[in-house]
Order: sequence, then structure tokens, then C-alpha cells
Amino acid sequence: MSAPFSSELAAAKTGSRVAWVFNLKGVRNVWVADGSDFNRTSRQVTHYTEDNGVPIASLRLTPDGKTVVYALGSETNDDKEVANPLSTGKEIKQQVFAQEVDAKSAQPRLLGEMGCGSEDCEDIEISPDGKWALWSARKKLWLASIDGKQQAKELLWIRGDANDPKWSPDGKSVAFVSDRGDHSFVAVFDIGGDQSRSNQVRYMAPSVDKDIMPRWSPDSKQLLFVRLHGDEQKLPIIPERPEPWSLWTADAATGQGHLLWRSGERMNDSFPDMLDAGPPLFWAADRIVFASEQDGRMHLYSINTLAGADSGSAHEGEAKLLTPGGFDVEDVTLTDDKKNLIYTSNQDDVDRRHVWQVSVDGGAPQAITKGESIEWAPKQTGDGKYIVSLGSSANLPAMPYELKPTGREMFATSVMPRDFPSSQLVTPKQVIFKSADGFTIHGQLFMPRNANGKVPGIIFNHGGPERQMMLGYHYMDYYHNAYGMNQYLASRGYAVLSVNYRLGIMYGRAFRHPPNTVWRGAAEYQDVVAGAKYLQSLPEVDADKIAIWGGSYGGFLCAMALAHDSDIFKAGVDFHGVHDWSVFLTQRPYFGNVATRPPDADAAIKLAWESSPDSAIAAWRSPVLLIHGDDDRNVPFEQTVDLVQRLRAQHTPFEELIIPDEIHGFLRWQSWVRAYKADAEFFDRVLKKDEKISAGN
Repeated sequence: MSAPFSSELAAAKTGSRVAWVFNLKGVRNVWVADGSDFNRTSRQVTHYTEDNGVPIASLRLTPDGKTVVYALGSETNDDKEVANPLSTGKEIKQQVFAQEVDAKSAQPRLLGEMGCGSEDCEDIEISPDGKWALWSARKKLWLASIDGKQQAKELLWIRGDANDPKWSPDGKSVAFVSDRGDHSFVAVFDIGGDQSRSNQVRYMAPSVDKDIMPRWSPDSKQLLFVRLHGDEQKLPIIPERPEPWSLWTADAATGQGHLLWRSGERMNDSFPDMLDAGPPLFWAADRIVFASEQDGRMHLYSINTLAGADSGSAHEGEAKLLTPGGFDVEDVTLTDDKKNLIYTSNQDDVDRRHVWQVSVDGGAPQAITKGESIEWAPKQTGDGKYIVSLGSSANLPAMPYELKPTGREMFATSVMPRDFPSSQLVTPKQVIFKSADGFTIHGQLFMPRNANGKVPGIIFNHGGPERQMMLGYHYMDYYHNAYGMNQYLASRGYAVLSVNYRLGIMYGRAFRHPPNTVWRGAAEYQDVVAGAKYLQSLPEVDADKIAIWGGSYGGFLCAMALAHDSDIFKAGVDFHGVHDWSVFLTQRPYFGNVATRPPDADAAIKLAWESSPDSAIAAWRSPVLLIHGDDDRNVPFEQTVDLVQRLRAQHTPFEELIIPDEIHGFLRWQSWVRAYKADAEFFDRVLKKDEKISAGN
């Protein structure tokens, strides 16, 4: 857990400067480096010193690279509270700061409060001239001068939830989404230039549908956006339906729009939902680039900007496939000259990520990285001379790299702890096995070094569930930590199998959206059982000592294993898992309204209950350690509170580690260390020493 974690890689629009965030044992700081020698020029900009649980998000560089801008503090919970896992007794705020990079003794200057209600809204937009910062928070748009002379103020008043702001390239206007609930508009607001139009909101081709993801044309005259269907009431909710979508362009001055492209009506044609940040969408010079899963994989396509000029004439066949093959695309960026796409995928290496490049006009994609490494978040520097990314491997944590034709080169090497045990880590082995109903499942097997006799086995399940564990340190901090924990368990003599169960990403849409899963049947649990049986089949593993651990959705699968198969799973560690799906259905607003209640609401609630660990709790005999932070904004803390009462009532042995004021993905390094130490000691106590823990502990 001494491994540094790098995130938030950003590049200036001009020059070769890049910036990123280092998290070193919970102490987060902004670093920068410059081209020609990124390693030598790497240096710390901010100087925070505490493991205080205050994250740095939405890191940006001004176009000239002279100033960093970032958000400090977590998103808010339902009570509008920013997380305070250090329990200081003082209110913590989520705020936006700017700091000069090169000025001696520069200090962060406050630009204003943010107070986002979700991780998705932590998005600061810097104006093209580098003078203004814009962000959405508390359903409004906020504008502040980066020099600190004008503190954040509301940009405009508008109905609904204003979010996803985007500056026009000329800096005179802002496009944004006005979410009205069952429908949403893309709107434009002028903040400079033609004063006759200032302070007037213009809506782009308004309809009853949901318009999202505004993107400006390079000349600031047009907007591109995605249109989804509006909400329909009284639809049955058990059947899954396709979600058709379309691309529209509109004249930014008049709002007049036309259809550019529309999807088909099959499940594969649905709006891509694989990526947390949404699917890639770019306006290149004369082509629109977008992502679609129409062939069953997440791929990039481009279409001429003049397509569909006669409204209704566009159709799926007009788009050009840029990345053909049996793989999925993930991180994508458009080069500043708007001619090429730099992206990551698992092409030719299904359980890793590498960087590729392709022209927006088409042609064969070219690999930039390959081998037994992992890369993500690629960026081209503003001068076009360098490509950088974050990266890792089986024994190296997340660090920044320059990507050269001769291979990648790490920078900021001084940050790597000298005693980090790279040489002692095991290289996980890719394993592939079948579930009972025929699904092909990938996993990563961590075998302990120099084991004597048979060793206990542990199944690890990731959360999400839209995640993929890889053959090395992960690009998300949560799973970067989990990978380290699996290495630690292997070092303590356990065989650990990380299972990429169905619902996960990078194996195609059919794998990510299989039938009868989640609250509709939990069929994915079969993959967990298949993983346990694979472990049991290994001659090095003691088949009678199989345990399980996981967080969030992985906690749900851990609880499913203990409730349904205590004869296989002898112990489990459940981090903030879901235990009763039916609660989430009954809490939906339209369930309590007779006029909008789905016709199959009762059947759905029954199915959700039967797909939950709580419904099978009578068969739960194996001991469990429950770990949860009580300010969790993803899985309600009440899910663990309720489970404990049920386990207590039937005298099932359990232990609990409750961390006051922590959120779902623990913000303090000490919280992770404490939880993982408890995890390892619990497995040692139950699996190795055969010591019993008292029921209801």
C-alpha cells in the first residue's frame, strides 16, 4: 500500500507541459513536467501534507500551461454534505482552486465553492483565453476568473439542472444541458461578442426527448449533440429494451437543427453505456467521431459533417468504422490538429490496455504501446511533439510515462519508494474457464511463492459491475488498491483468483448485458461458483478452504456466495455490498404513484428480492467480516445495518468494521490499510488457524 497512484493526467493546449495528481499514502498533490526530459523536469506544484481524505479532482492546465486549476473535496451526499472522513468536527467544503506553476512560493487561491452532488459533475472547463473557469454545481453554472479577482458567481438563472458546460472555441458562448427530468435541452448562452444576444438562452432544436453531450464545431458556429428518447410512463420494467439514439447538429445562432445519424433498433444499437465518463464524441475538422456497439463491440466511427443535411435521410450505414476487430475501445482523445484519434483498447491483449492511433478519415490503426504493460489516459502535448499516458504493470503501480517508438519511459521516478517490493510481487496468470451455463470467464490467478503443501484459496470479485480486472495494477484507485491487496494475500500464502464475471467490460456488449442478471435473476453468480470450482481443481489448493472477498457489487456477490453456498465458501469479507435489491426498486419515485406505477411492479419487487442475498439468508452459515463507511453515497449504509440484524437473529457468526464518516471508495489511505489489515487477519484466523469466532460478535 506504499505504491503511489497517479491520476488526472492533463496537457496544456500549447507547449509540452503536462500535469497530474500523485496520491502518496493518502497525501494528494499536483505535479507537472515538461517535454524534452519529462523525468528531469517533474516537480511538485501543490504542497498538501495530510492523509485527510480530501481528494483532488478535475485537474486542468490553462492553455499556456502556467496555471493549474482543480477541485478540492468530495462530492456531496443527499444532505449536501462534503465528506469529512478525518472527522475534524468542522464543515468541509468542495472548492475550486488555482495556482501558478512557476512562481516561487505560489499558494493556491480560492476561486469559489463547487458542492457537486455526484462524481459526474466534477468537471471544470477553462475558457480558450485561459482567463475563466466554469463548472456546474447545485443545478447551476458557476463562473470565476482564474486570477481570483472575481469569485464564483452564477452564470445565469435557468429552470432545471444546468450541467455539462462547454466553451465555444472562440470563447464567446457556453453550451450546456438543461435537464428537466423526463426531457432535456441543449442550450447556448452568450457571454461575450454580440451584445444584442447576451443574456439570452437559445435552445437547440428543442423536443420532448433527452438531448445531452453538447460539442462545438471548430468555427463555433454549430453544435453537435446526442438525442435519446424521452421517458415513457407505465412501461414494464422487468424486460430490458434497446435504447435508440441519434446525433444532431444545430446552428448555434438560430437553434435550427437536423438529424445527422441515427442508430438502429436492436439491443446492440443502444446508446453505449460502457464508460463512466460517457462514450467518446468529437467534432473533428470535417467529420464527427463517435462510439457505437452496433457490431457488438465498443468501436469508433466517423461520419461526414454534411451527412443527413436533408432531415431524416441519415442512416446507420453512412458511418465509417475506424477500429474493426474483436476488442473494445476505452479512453479516447482527439489530437489538437483534429486529424487523429489516440485511444486505448484491449486489441490483441484482452486482459490489458494499450495505446493506439487512427486517422479520423480511416485507415489501419497503429499500435503505440504493446507488451506486458498496461497504459491508459493517453494525451498528446499541445505542441504535438509527445504522447504521454499513465501506466502500470504486474509489479509497478500507476505512474506517468512518455510513449516513445522505442518503448515507454517513466517520469517522476523520484516518487517511487525505494523499498517498494516490486521484485517480491507475483505475476498473475491469465486463466479462462466456463460457467455452468456456458459463459467464458476470464480471471487473474495469484499463486503464492514457494508454498508448502496445499494452500487456502480466495475468490475476489470486483465492483461496478462495469469493470475489468487486469494482469497488473488497475487504472482506478479503488482497484489499484484491490490489486495490491490480492498481491498481499498471495504473499501470505493464499491462492487468489480475481473473477471477471459477466456484466464486466471489454468482452463485448453481449457479455456486459447478459439476460437474467443483477436484480432480474443474478445469473452472474454462476461465474463466481465456477471460479471457486476452478480453484478447487488446482492441485496446489485446499478444496475445503475456499473463501471470498469483494467490494460494492463484489460485496453483493460475496454475500450471495455465503448465503447460497456456505458449503463451498468457508468465509467471506463483504465491503459495502448490496444485500436487498428490492429496496432500490421500491424507492423509485414512480413506484409510489398509482398513475405511473409499472404494471409489473409487484413481480419486479418479488424478482429483485429473490435475486438478493437476504432472501437466502437462512442457509448462511459461514463467518463473514462486514466493512462499511457510514457516509457511503453509492451503497446505502442501511444495507449493512439490515443484514447484521438478520445474521444476528439466526446466530450466524459475523464481525464488523465500521468506519464513521468514510464514503464508498475510502478517501483516507489509513482507512484502506485498516480495512485490508482486518481482511487479511480475518482470513488467517478463520482459514489457517481453524479458530472459531463467536456468533453475533
